[in-house]
Amino acid sequence: MRPVFLVLEHFWTWYRRNWRATVVSTVLLPLMFLGAMGFGLGSRITPGPATDGLPYVVYLAPAMLVAAAVQVATAESSFPVLGSLKWDRRYYAITSTPVTVDQLLMAQALWVALRVLISGLAYVAAAALLGAFTNAGVLLAVPVSVLAGMAFGSWILALAASVNDEGVTFGNVFRFVLVPMTLFAGTYYPISQLPEWSRPLAWITPLWHGNELARAVEFGGMSALAAVGHVGYLVVLTAGGLLVARQRFHARLKV
Repeated sequence: MRPVFLVLEHFWTWYRRNWRATVVSTVLLPLMFLGAMGFGLGSRITPGPATDGLPYVVYLAPAMLVAAAVQVATAESSFPVLGSLKWDRRYYAITSTPVTVDQLLMAQALWVALRVLISGLAYVAAAALLGAFTNAGVLLAVPVSVLAGMAFGSWILALAASVNDEGVTFGNVFRFVLVPMTLFAGTYYPISQLPEWSRPLAWITPLWHGNELARAVEFGGMSALAAVGHVGYLVVLTAGGLLVARQRFHARLKV
C-alpha cells in the first residue's frame, strides 16, 4: 500500500495548496441551492406527506448532501483524470516508476472518495449552523454520500480513461445525465410524484439510492432489509465501475 499512499500524498499536496479554488463549486454552491430551494422555495411549501411532515429545508438537506457528493465525484473523476492521461501525461510519469497501474487507480479512487468526504463534512457543518439538520444522524449520511458519489464517479473514471477528446464528452454527461438525475431522482421531491412509467429510471440511478439512505439515517422509517438493498446496489455499482476503469487504465497506460 505504500506506493498508493505516496500517490495519494501527491494529490493531497496539490489540494492543500489550492483548496480555495474548490470552495465555491464543492461547498458554497450546494449551500446556495439549499438556501434558494430549502429556505426560499421551502418557505412557500407546507409540511405534508410529500415532505414526510418535515419543513422543506429539513427534508431537502440530506439529499443535497448526496447530490453534491455525486457532483464532486464526477468533477474529480473527469477532467483531472483526462488531463493526467492526455494533457500533462502525469499518469505516464507516475507509472514509469515502481508504482503500478493498479496502485495508481487505487490512489485516484481513494482521492476522489476523500474529496467527497471533505466537501461533505464542510457542507454538513455549514448547513447545521443554518438549522437544516434535526439530529446527529446526518453524520451517518456523510459515508452514504461518499458511497453514492463513488457509485457514479467510478464509472466516470472509466469513461475518462476511454475518451480522447477535449472534454466534450464530459459536457454531455453533465448536461444530459448528471443534471436530469439530480432533478428526477428524488432530491427535491419523492419520486412518487413522478409518472409511474418514469420511476424505474430513477431507481437505477445511484443518486436515488443515496437519497433514500441519507434521509433514512436522519429521519428513520426504513427497514434493515431495504437499507441493505440500497447499500448493496451502490457497492455493486462502485465495484463494477472500478473494474471497468481498471481495464481502461491498463489499456490506456500500456507502453
